[in-house]
Amino acid sequence: MSGDHSDATIARRVRRLETLLEDKGVLTGGELDEAIDAFLAGASPASGARVVARAWTDEDFKSRLLTDGTAAVRELGFMEGGYQRLRVVENTASTHNVIVCTLCSCYPIRLLGPSPSWYKSEAYRSRVVREPRAVLAEFGLDLPADTRITVWDSSAETRYMVLPRRPEGTEGIPEAELAGLVSRNALIGTAVL
Repeated sequence: MSGDHSDATIARRVRRLETLLEDKGVLTGGELDEAIDAFLAGASPASGARVVARAWTDEDFKSRLLTDGTAAVRELGFMEGGYQRLRVVENTASTHNVIVCTLCSCYPIRLLGPSPSWYKSEAYRSRVVREPRAVLAEFGLDLPADTRITVWDSSAETRYMVLPRRPEGTEGIPEAELAGLVSRNALIGTAVL
């Protein structure tokens, strides 16, 4: 799942939309850049890692996170205001979860940072639902044959994040250090910790 998967058609549409907004006086190019910069400043996989570390160290928070991900992450100051529903799915010894958006590239940017190019690629979006084990192997993730793989398809209404299994031997490690162990790919489900 490597390589450049940019979509020139979509890029042209975005540029045209920006031009129309500027031509109509809705906003200036500088205002749009400032808004995007402000949004992306708070968009980082470190945010999702903080959520995971809290779930690993606080069973009550973990329960709330798995029941209502949107409300739970708001407790930590993420996803203020109206946001799509966030559903957090937990990896276990017998189940591995992976997320995708088969229609476009819906993704919880605030918690995972900007999506990787492969996540937006047609190859990933179409193949991971049909042959998840093969796609995960391309990421270097070879799961035991008896591990059930569940693929979660994000949408405009619902975004997903994987709660990875806590690495063995990390008991007693402070929450901030635990967060440093969590990768963006583990939050997507294309890696384990």
